[in-house]
Amino acid sequence: MPPIAINPERLIQDLHELRRFGTSGNGVIRPAYSDADIAAREWLAARMAQAGLTAVFDPVGNLFGLPPGDGKCLLSGSHSDSQPEGGWLDGAYGVIAALEVARASLEAGGPPVAAVSFQDEEGRFGPLTGSRIWSGALSLAEADSLSDLSGLSFAEARRSMAALSQPDFVSADRFTGFIEAHIEQGPVLDSHNEAIGVVESIVGIRSELFRFSGQQNHAGTTPMALRRDAFQGLIRFADTLNARFADVVTPATVWTIGHVSVHPNAESIVPGRVDFTVQWRDGDDARLDRMADIIHATAEEVAQETDLEVERSNYSGIGATTMDERLRAGIASAARDLAPEKWRQMPSGALHDAANVSRLMPVAMIFVPSIGGVSHDFAEDTAEAHLVLGAEVLAASASALAG
Repeated sequence: MPPIAINPERLIQDLHELRRFGTSGNGVIRPAYSDADIAAREWLAARMAQAGLTAVFDPVGNLFGLPPGDGKCLLSGSHSDSQPEGGWLDGAYGVIAALEVARASLEAGGPPVAAVSFQDEEGRFGPLTGSRIWSGALSLAEADSLSDLSGLSFAEARRSMAALSQPDFVSADRFTGFIEAHIEQGPVLDSHNEAIGVVESIVGIRSELFRFSGQQNHAGTTPMALRRDAFQGLIRFADTLNARFADVVTPATVWTIGHVSVHPNAESIVPGRVDFTVQWRDGDDARLDRMADIIHATAEEVAQETDLEVERSNYSGIGATTMDERLRAGIASAARDLAPEKWRQMPSGALHDAANVSRLMPVAMIFVPSIGGVSHDFAEDTAEAHLVLGAEVLAASASALAG
């Protein structure tokens, strides 16, 4: 089959067009199921149709662009939702790169390639919600019972796309493998003046929502010894957790208390309740499980010591993922040809939809540099030359690996 030659100008133009939805400064605000997210998905579906692909929304809003016919094909893509304050390329780059490769392949008479934008990768309802459901890692019934930090249920959120969605999920049997292109979201490629990362593995991740409940009271009249201060419980929990992890973790292990909500959040009131998330990541599933035991035990002990009550909810976890050897070798070959001496094999410290898709088929990933290693921030950016090169590596990989 002829090689797939992408159109660089069209790739960059589509990236900037997608950026319009939820634009904010240099970045985007496009959380899953928001008006901006749904409008972006409708625009993507129209672009897929213009490219000669059949656009299909599944019951949770995952958007597939399927090539003509019903034969086997390679799948590529990522996600188009964003963090509450997100960069314009996180996920979006992989979706548009996949669209461009699928479109260019159709134009050239090359191998069939499908494109996908998974829903809620960024975790409004938990990590990688759309691909977790599609892969079978999370049932639709279980997902519908999840809620975001405002209390909105997943069932209610996905109803906002009911008019667009088909009743059935797209069968994974159609696809021979999945390649996800993505910005690195870290400093390795940029700091080494390299252009392409061939991903070897993706870390595992666990996350959970906690609540400490005490007694809301007057900040001026309540003696310190009699307080049941939920926020002080969180402080003790965080400090104790760091100490207990010292002999368990490695330099590559990370953990984060990333969301905190204090009630009633007033200057002169002892906080009666605090909700907070704990997320932890590592490449070793056994270590992640050990960390979970420590987190749970520490929360219970701190609650007892500070006369608080503790509740846990919204636990989710995805295991560490190794990339498929054949797909990874194909990408490495393309990188060697198109970016000689400017590529490396590397792990991913960020979680990606490929981790869930690996339950269904072989997967691999391509990284392009993030300027300054910045992501999940409006300042996120990548040089256009690297965006184009990454799509060219994806196209070359698809030419060699499709079928």
